[in-house]
Amino acid sequence: MNENKEIFLCAICNIESGTCNEDCKFCTQSVKYKADIQRYKQKDIEQIVKEAKRAKENNANGFCLVTAGKGLTPKRLEFVCEAARAVKKENLGLILIACNGTATVEQLQTLKEAGVDAYNHNLETSQDFYSQIVTTHTWEERYQTCKNVKEVGLRLVCGGIFGLGETQEQRVSMLESIASLDPMNVPLNFFHPNSALPIVENSVTRQEAFELIELARKMIPNAKKIMVAGGRELMFGEEQYKIFDRGANAFVIGDYLTTAGRSAQEDIDELERLGFKITRECNK
Repeated sequence: MNENKEIFLCAICNIESGTCNEDCKFCTQSVKYKADIQRYKQKDIEQIVKEAKRAKENNANGFCLVTAGKGLTPKRLEFVCEAARAVKKENLGLILIACNGTATVEQLQTLKEAGVDAYNHNLETSQDFYSQIVTTHTWEERYQTCKNVKEVGLRLVCGGIFGLGETQEQRVSMLESIASLDPMNVPLNFFHPNSALPIVENSVTRQEAFELIELARKMIPNAKKIMVAGGRELMFGEEQYKIFDRGANAFVIGDYLTTAGRSAQEDIDELERLGFKITRECNK
């Protein structure tokens, strides 16, 4: 049994979908690849609040407001702040996370004042591999945004994605870079293939994926949460709850940005059956 193992759950709210002009080869949100996904500019604030309440009902510890696009424009910043204030007004006790691309110190300070607790900005892959999967912006811009998050005193959520054709050395390099930023939470994503994308398959095996979780926990020991996010169900299948034996202590519950996950209730029921404790404490 796993009575002493606390699991943190996080829900994602895609508040602006499929409008990105960047060319990230792993991302269906790019307009360049014309993937068959839902695309919209701004989700209704009322719907965002409704999803936050559902996340709380599903025992989520964190709630993440995600927008498509390279970074925060003035209009996008205003919208995220409006959404953040609306969610905070409900006093749901959720850690409110924003994930809106590259951001300046001033923009991040504005988000903080609107009630955002943490900012998620993933490095995605290693510095030396990045230009092979993205040409419209640089890895260095991503790293600087993470430093900006730390500067304004927001909690940093920073991870990456495996299975893009990178080498093991490049995976280690990415984890070293993440560790240098000392993030609170490290989301590990596993590439979910889509026929519209230039990358046609995930190059990581299930056993390698388990080992990468172990490696992340070893290399980033100060992280409060090693979270398995996108691609969990596809990568781990019937063994997905074994991630907690390998060092993970968090995952995304419900749907992802453009792909569906398991139903939240299925995950909750299985966690309880296995004897895990779902944390309710948002200050952890």
